[in-house]
Amino acid sequence: MNILIFGPPGSGKSTHSRKIVERYDLKYISSGDIIRAEIAKATELGKEMERYLSRGDLIPDVVVNTLILSKLRRIRNNFIIDGYPRTAEQVLALENYLYDHGIRLDVAIDIFISKETSIERISGRRICKSCGAVYHVLYNPPKIPNKCDVCGSELIQRKDDMPEIVSRRYDIYIKNMEPIIKFYQKQGIYVQINGHGGIEEVWERIRPLLDYIYNKEKKRKEHE
Repeated sequence: MNILIFGPPGSGKSTHSRKIVERYDLKYISSGDIIRAEIAKATELGKEMERYLSRGDLIPDVVVNTLILSKLRRIRNNFIIDGYPRTAEQVLALENYLYDHGIRLDVAIDIFISKETSIERISGRRICKSCGAVYHVLYNPPKIPNKCDVCGSELIQRKDDMPEIVSRRYDIYIKNMEPIIKFYQKQGIYVQINGHGGIEEVWERIRPLLDYIYNKEKKRKEHE
């Protein structure tokens, strides 16, 4: 089973990707994780990507395509790609790659939330500057304000989590995703999921769909 999952900032796509990986034993390709790992290395590429993110801008397509497709070459099948493609150019690069390697996508899941919800979820996030533990001022506050429960270090708000940056990221996402959504609708694999509500509530909107696809694919292989 091969899946694309995307959604606006704060939609919970990474959280649900990990639940999907665990339930269906898939390989996880996260554009965000790959980019953050490069930034953490403090390479020239990482520094350049960080500058884009701090402004709320998208990283150039050629960079993202190279990072994602190089990861996909080592996986081939039974994967979920989180947060990619994000532009028409990225769709073209991905589709060309999949066609050349005989790989088929089963579903493209769009976890949709409103702009107001996106800003509330992201701008309330706080991260420990030492150990990386993640909190939220409303949904998962630390026991002591601005102090990490794990190591006691100070909690910070990332530059790209500021409300004005989140608002810009949301607007860019919606604009860029319009042609991508239309493309996957024509492919017959696009499904929009209501991302409002708690994690388990949203998961119960996703799980039956993937159970159906998984069981259908399993039966097909048994009869080959």
